[in-house]
Amino acid sequence: MEEKILFYEEQKFKQWWLWLLLIGLNGIFLFGIYQQIVEKVPFGDNPTSDSGLYIGFGLMLLLTLMFGFIKLQTQIKSDGVYVRFYPFRIQYRKYTWDNLNKLYVRKYSPITEYGGWGIRYGLFGAGEALNVSGNQGLQLVTTNNAALLIGTNKPEALKEVLTQIGQYKP
Repeated sequence: MEEKILFYEEQKFKQWWLWLLLIGLNGIFLFGIYQQIVEKVPFGDNPTSDSGLYIGFGLMLLLTLMFGFIKLQTQIKSDGVYVRFYPFRIQYRKYTWDNLNKLYVRKYSPITEYGGWGIRYGLFGAGEALNVSGNQGLQLVTTNNAALLIGTNKPEALKEVLTQIGQYKP
């Protein structure tokens, strides 16, 4: 029987500066293609081949589209915590209550603790982090002392659900 979802959160990369950077880089490639292919003026001091410009633009466009598809999904069900970082992890990873020593919401520093956002591996034994924005997360510590931080933009709702079902374990 499928367990009822008590909490659900889906996060995407929505930082304006990231999208400005990605769109700007795509624009530079498009301008280079226009200048070199249409206007027949070499793009830059040391221009690449026409096919190099097409390949560069294609790769940049793929990277931009990939950021549009990435999503961090977190579910709390009566039997545990489920998390996936789509499309890198298709299946949800399940953490059952009996396999968790600690489970609590905390503030963290994405840059200094984990080196940024995404699928990150922390410095100095901080464990793994799955995050896309912000500085709040659900900290899991398993019975074998493996640590996982799951980023959240709904820390209070998450804490409330875990407290209601008696699984908040600071």
